Amino acid sequence: MDKKYEAPPQTRIGHVHLKVSDLTRSLNFYCELLGFQLTTMYGKDAAFVSAGGYHHHIGLNTWHSKNAGRAIENSVGLYDVAILYPSRKELAAICDRLIKSGYPINGAANHGVSEALYLEDPDGNGIELYWDKPRDKWPSKSDGSIDMVTLPLDMDDLMKEL
Repeated sequence: MDKKYEAPPQTRIGHVHLKVSDLTRSLNFYCELLGFQLTTMYGKDAAFVSAGGYHHHIGLNTWHSKNAGRAIENSVGLYDVAILYPSRKELAAICDRLIKSGYPINGAANHGVSEALYLEDPDGNGIELYWDKPRDKWPSKSDGSIDMVTLPLDMDDLMKEL
């Protein structure tokens, strides 16, 4: 290959499909807690959920994982699913919902380019809920590359968005 290929700038990650152990429990988490809508069931062992009427952002299935144990932290596999919220105010709203429901938030960070909350779904899959800061606010290094950081997220300031 002599010419470097670059994915088109409009390329996006369309959806994620997760193996879960209990479909009903996962639907409760993704739909009842996080607010996604069930778009369709695929038989009795798979479901597809989305935001805003898209065909699906998240697929959930028990085809090979029904009643299995939680995801193993120290093994290969998915680190987390990152769910992008359209604004800081929407991130604050889901944060408030999680806190009021008593659902554990494992971490919160300011990455310079974004602000994020970290938690796990009922099967131990990592979930990142985040919003992107405006591109002109992203920090950069002297060579022009993005200077991503991991700093504590000011939760009090986030909640002022509500």
